[in-house]
Amino acid sequence: MEPMTDGARERLKTLRNGLLRLHLTLLESERAAYERDVRRITSPGQFLGLALNDPWFAWLRELSQLIVLIDETLALKAPATAADAEAPIARARDLISPSETGEGFARRYWEAMQRDPGMVQAHRDVMGVFTALGQGRASEPG
Repeated sequence: MEPMTDGARERLKTLRNGLLRLHLTLLESERAAYERDVRRITSPGQFLGLALNDPWFAWLRELSQLIVLIDETLALKAPATAADAEAPIARARDLISPSETGEGFARRYWEAMQRDPGMVQAHRDVMGVFTALGQGRASEPG
């Protein structure tokens, strides 16, 4: 097993930062949709509780869990392998693929992009992260 290099760690950090920006934009977009369709959110604590527990936000947890996995990989005390670094990058590329005909995250992500122009910009930005990582482009919305 080849140990994770500093370059691999930097790639994971770049991915993590890009996914965090996307996650924040998704949370803000879903908050606006929730307030439009369900009810007003009156405090940060209420929003946190909804994000953690309400079915409305459940689809975002897959992205949250991926970010946690990257954090855990970066924090490993024992030397992580190069494969440990590449696996989350491949998983992120697969996850961040909006699909009108898909299910789960892919479908909800596509819907968010249709509803919120800010999500289109956020998607473009994260595609730039994948390009910088040499992963090419994930699928475009469609």
